[in-house]
This record gives sequence, structure tokens and C-alpha cells, in this order.
Amino acid sequence: MPNRMLPLPPAPWTHRPLPGSSHHPRGRRLLQFALLFLLMLLVYGGLGLTPATPDYDAARADMVRWQFGPPRQAVTHPGVLRSMATVPRHEFVPEALRDAAYDDRPLPIGHGQTISQPYVVAFMTEKLGPKPTDRVLEIGTGSGYQAAVLSGLVAQVFSIEIVAPLAQRAQADLARLGYRNVSVRQGDGYQGWPEEAPFDAVIVTAAPDHVPQPLIDQLKEGGRMIVPVGMAGDQTLYLFTKRAGGLERQAVLPVLFVPMTGPGVERGP
Repeated sequence: MPNRMLPLPPAPWTHRPLPGSSHHPRGRRLLQFALLFLLMLLVYGGLGLTPATPDYDAARADMVRWQFGPPRQAVTHPGVLRSMATVPRHEFVPEALRDAAYDDRPLPIGHGQTISQPYVVAFMTEKLGPKPTDRVLEIGTGSGYQAAVLSGLVAQVFSIEIVAPLAQRAQADLARLGYRNVSVRQGDGYQGWPEEAPFDAVIVTAAPDHVPQPLIDQLKEGGRMIVPVGMAGDQTLYLFTKRAGGLERQAVLPVLFVPMTGPGVERGP
């Protein structure tokens, strides 16, 4: 008869892990889940804490402190600095980008448009020389951020945006945030806003290849206009002052803006 080896019974000190045991794979997963749940309960419940939210006030203060001084051409106008430190830029960018709202860069806002980097907004505002009694025309509302920055520095802002959804959103955001002296309309910025002219100042946040004549006509004598002029890749920011019906020109800064669009631009001067 062949010799057959019979399996030995397990030693009394050995055992197989039971399904509920921490040594069983399923048991380990249950234990890990329980520990994670306990940790979340301790952090968010037992300690009375809530998930951290971004400190936008601190980020805005850092933006003003570090982005507007040397080695760049510093922004020093007290009113402009105060406005930049007050206006909540994160409210004017898409929610998914709010963590980057106070970074030193432009951000997309949809429809092929951007919100300019904070330094450019502050720089252009300072160069415009805003006064408390000014009525200002803005061409290119975009997100509404530039209009909000101007709002606390001048008497009234009239802003035109050619992209209808952006105009509607900016108008709603500005109203929601309490900027009552800003009026927004959808239209061709090249033509300006003749019903509300003349203006003490004009600020253009999209680049035409020449200064639109209607904007010159709607600017008061002695008024200021700041506008980027040129084709993509070769744009210069100019500050103009209206004298005797014409414009005195000062080149300020090489820039890169989205191009101005609309029927007026297509027809040309």
C-alpha cells in the first residue's frame, strides 16, 4: 500500500485571520477607514474647526506691498494704492482661479479675454491721474475690475464692453459688490459713449491700431487718455492729453493687450 502523507493539523498557536480581524485585508481597510473618520471628526468636529479658507485680505495686502514698488517703476499714488488694497480682485475672476487672483499675472475670464495683471491696472490708473470730480470713460469692461478700482477715485465711471456675456456679468458683479457709480453697457467701444460725453479721462484696456477719433472727440479739452496702441507683439501704452483739439502724446510702457474689436475698428479712421 502506497505510503501517503497526511496533512498535519495546525499547531495550536497558529490561526487563519478572521474577516473582521485587523490582519485580514478587509479588516485592515475597515480599520483604516475608521481611523480616517475618527481623525476628521476630531479635526472638524471635536475641535470646532472648519476647513481653511483662503485669506484674500492678506493676499491683497501682500500684492500691494510686493508688486507695486521697486525695482519696477513704482506706483505711489495714495488713492490708487488704497483702492488696490480694497477692491476684492478674487470676486472678478472665475471661481476656479481665485487662489491665483492676487498673483502678478493676467488671468483668463472667458470669451478669449483676460483680466490684466494687478500692476498694469495700478500703473494705468495712476498715469491717468484720477480726480474725485472726474467722469471717466472706460473702453473694455472685461471683468469689471478696472472699473471697480476707478470707482473709489472718481465721481463716475462709464464702461463699455463689446462681449455681451462679459458686460452682463460685470454689471451684475459690480452691482452685487456695491459699486454704485459705475455704469456698464454692451456696445462698440470704438464709438465711445456720446450721450454721456464729454469725459475728463478715458482709459482703454484693449489695443486698437490707432486712437479712435470718437474717443478724442468725447474727451474734454485738457482731458487725459491712456490707451495701448499697436498690433499684437508691438504695442505701446500711451498717455495722451488733449490740447487745442489735438493730442499730445507720451510713450509710457511696452505692453501686451488683447486687440480692440468691433465694427468701428474694422472700418478704421
